[in-house]
Amino acid sequence: WDTSRPWNLLMQQSLMARFAWSDPASGGATYWTDAWDGYAPSRARLLGSAAQKKLQGLVVLGGDVHSHYVSDLKADYDDLRAPVVASEFCGSSITSLALAQSRVDAALPFNPHIRYARSDQRGYMRFELTRHQLRASIEVVDKPLDPASGVTTAARFVVEPGRPGPQAA
Repeated sequence: WDTSRPWNLLMQQSLMARFAWSDPASGGATYWTDAWDGYAPSRARLLGSAAQKKLQGLVVLGGDVHSHYVSDLKADYDDLRAPVVASEFCGSSITSLALAQSRVDAALPFNPHIRYARSDQRGYMRFELTRHQLRASIEVVDKPLDPASGVTTAARFVVEPGRPGPQAA
């Protein structure tokens, strides 16, 4: 990590944000352990270290989950007042299908740190990085099984180096 630069980009292969399938306050929550929830202590150490160092511009880029996710990353997801440490963008596949959007929608109330979650969209993310801003757009393939399909922008987000967490643009 470089504390002298405005951006610190971390590329990895899955969703880093916690994804609870049921209410964590119930004491019997279930999590998506194929991603970083299977390594929750490691995630807490990584993000806790970033918070301790006051690392600005930390953006985690992931994929291979067949859904689009845009999230606030925190060192402690059990504390609703815990500060946002980083921004996360996790991209979908171009053609591979995912679970039903209704399942993702049912889980979103247990994941207030997730700002965007779509399992019913195929596509990719585009980024533009300058010294002062990261701009992200979620590009969606209109017809995933058609090689001549059009592509539309489903959502846009902005991240500023001194303000962790993606903001809708």
